[in-house]
Amino acid sequence: MKDRISINGHDGTFGAYIARPEVLPAPAVVVLQELFGVNADIREKCDELAEQGFIAVAPDLFWRQEPGVDLSVRSEPDWQHGLRLYQAYDRDAGVRDIRDTTDTVAKMPECTGKIAVLGYCLGALMTFLTAVRYRVDAAVAYHGSDTEKYLGEVDGLHAPLLMHLAEEDEFISKPAQAEIKAALARKPNATVYSYPGQCHAFSRHNGAHYNAAAAVLANGRTGEFLNQQLR
Repeated sequence: MKDRISINGHDGTFGAYIARPEVLPAPAVVVLQELFGVNADIREKCDELAEQGFIAVAPDLFWRQEPGVDLSVRSEPDWQHGLRLYQAYDRDAGVRDIRDTTDTVAKMPECTGKIAVLGYCLGALMTFLTAVRYRVDAAVAYHGSDTEKYLGEVDGLHAPLLMHLAEEDEFISKPAQAEIKAALARKPNATVYSYPGQCHAFSRHNGAHYNAAAAVLANGRTGEFLNQQLR
């Protein structure tokens, strides 16, 4: 059961992809995109989560700039297009959009009210910012670039957080990873897993650095975490 819904946010109305599980009501996971928009990979992730028994919703984070962005991870022009959107993206406004999404989804009759945010790259940073600024039941971040710039907000983290870092990430330096690990080590509700030899987006379905073994390990940890926190 797959569809699209509209989120009536405080700053305007924007679209979201939704995948529903067979058994309802169910807890929900708001899935946050990379710079490629709500593309085939993000939709596939939502479908996988629905198969695992979660309502999965991926809001269009770039709606202010260009609604409906759907870019290929293998296309250089698409990569450059997404990079321009990423660089111009208003992160503070984005967190408000995510809060509007979680509020909307939590109130849906088919939702139990339990809700997590899960994101990749840009979406992982936005997951962290949402978790430190607003209430969610759980948060999962895969290789969130620029997270180290916002560690001053870490005291606001009250939800359980699971973070995945690739040790050879070309967009998150080893010093930045060390800063992130040190800051989160002080939070008993945060768990950070590091993946030796892995590059950025190692778990992306069609990515250049996809590694099946590491992806299975990370996704298995995520599934166990979400079931533990949301059920």
